Amino acid sequence: MKLVQFHIPGTGKRLGLLEGESVIDITCAECPTALQAVEKAAETGDTLDDVLSGCPRGAAYRFEDLDVPHDPAKPHLLLPIDAPEVWGCGVTYLRSAKTRDVDSDQNIYYRVYNSQRPEVFFKATASRCAGPNGQIGIRSDSKLTATEPELALVLGKPDQILGYTICNDVSAWDLERENPLYLPQSKTFQGCCALGPCIATPSTVPDPCNLAISCRITRKGNCLYEGTAKSSQIKFRLEELVEFLTRNNPVPVGTVLTTGTGVMVPNEYAHRPGDQVEITIDGIGTLKNSAKSLEGAGNRSGRR
Repeated sequence: MKLVQFHIPGTGKRLGLLEGESVIDITCAECPTALQAVEKAAETGDTLDDVLSGCPRGAAYRFEDLDVPHDPAKPHLLLPIDAPEVWGCGVTYLRSAKTRDVDSDQNIYYRVYNSQRPEVFFKATASRCAGPNGQIGIRSDSKLTATEPELALVLGKPDQILGYTICNDVSAWDLERENPLYLPQSKTFQGCCALGPCIATPSTVPDPCNLAISCRITRKGNCLYEGTAKSSQIKFRLEELVEFLTRNNPVPVGTVLTTGTGVMVPNEYAHRPGDQVEITIDGIGTLKNSAKSLEGAGNRSGRR
C-alpha cells in the first residue's frame, strides 16, 4: 500500500491510499492522520497494511490533480507524515565519502565510511520539512546548498520499519566542509528536508536494498543535472542503521530516518532560487520540490 496525506479546501488534512492513478480517502476516527495510523500499528504490533485495511473508503481523487503546487484554495498533497523527528545517516555510500574528502581536503569522511559506526545526526522536525511540491530552503549564509536524494525509513517501535519514503536531505555543504563542527548548521534549517510523495509499505517495496534512485534538477526549464544510485550501495543493512539511531536514544513513533546519499550533485550545480528538483525511487514514486532563498536571521516562514 501507499499512504498519502492531502488537503481539501474547506475540509483540511485527509488521509488517502494511492492506488494506481487514484487517491482514495480513508480518513476515519481511528486513523485521521498518517502519524496516528503509524502509532496504531506500533501499539498493536500489526503491519501498516493491516491498520489501513480496516479504514473505510470514501471519495476518490486523481493523483495528478493533487500532485500540484500548494494553493489553499485547491486540493494538493501534504507531507506524507508529520514526523515528530527526522534523523539522518551519512557517509553510507563510498561515492559520498570520496567526494566529500576531496572537497573538504580532509580524510574524515573516508574514515567514517570504513568504520563500524555510521554517522548519525539530527535533521529536522515536521515544521522544518517540505512536502511534495513544497519549497526547499537555500541558507542565507551558504553559497553551496545542494540536494541529497535519499531513501528514508518510517519507524514504529525501535525495531520496526513500517514504511519507506523519499527524502531530499538539503544540506549547506560549504559550512560542513569548512569545519565538521558546523554540521548542525549545515543540516538543520527551514526547508532543509523534503519528504514524499507517499509512504510505501514493505508489501509494496519487498526489496528496499535493491532500489534505483534518480535525481533531476532543472533551472529555467533546462535540465541542469541528472544522477543515479542504487540502495544496494549502502554499506550497512537498513536494520543496522535503525539500531545505531535507537541505541540509548529513544525516538518517538513516526520518526523518519534517512539512509544517506549516493547521488553527489557537482558543486557547480548548487541551488539557486527557482530550481526544480525531482527525486524518483523505485516502488515509491517521484518527489518534486522547488528551491527558494531563505531570509536572514529570524526567518519564521511556516511549513506547507
